[in-house]
Amino acid sequence: MMKRGCLALALGGATLAGAGALAHGGAEGVVMERMEAMKDIAGATKAIAQMLKGEAPYDAAAVRDQAGVIVAAGGESLVAMFPEGTGHAPSEAAPAIWSEPDRFAALAGRLAETARALAEAADNPRGPEAMKQAGMMGGGGMGAMMADGGPSPEQLAAMPPDGAFMHLAQTCKACHQDFRVEK
Repeated sequence: MMKRGCLALALGGATLAGAGALAHGGAEGVVMERMEAMKDIAGATKAIAQMLKGEAPYDAAAVRDQAGVIVAAGGESLVAMFPEGTGHAPSEAAPAIWSEPDRFAALAGRLAETARALAEAADNPRGPEAMKQAGMMGGGGMGAMMADGGPSPEQLAAMPPDGAFMHLAQTCKACHQDFRVEK
């Protein structure tokens, strides 16, 4: 039951992230580009969340396609959209992006890595029984994987897509918590 609650929280948060996208009022140049990239990530995340929550039919090919959108916008591509001096309004970028660039780059890389693994996991069996078989429930599962900074890409790719998506949503949340200014 607790794992279901965590998944529901992750899925709900991802849906809210997509619904909470703000207008780009006055943005131009690289600030507009990154706002558009974030909008693309939010849209892809929302589409996947709807499938995993049963609000849309589950389609593994669509999960792979949407995860590909996130891969393309994440990692080094995302980091490149935050050059020094671009934290001005209407940007939602927190100053920590430039004061902690290695940490920001690590989370951007983790976003792409987790989305890539989600694409690989798209055809894996789904549901609580699949999560149990993947070692995500019970002794040592998720807690043990999280203790060392999270599951490896191989572990993520072996999970049910619901579990891999939960890690993707957690990566988004961690980055937004420290590197996004709420408007």
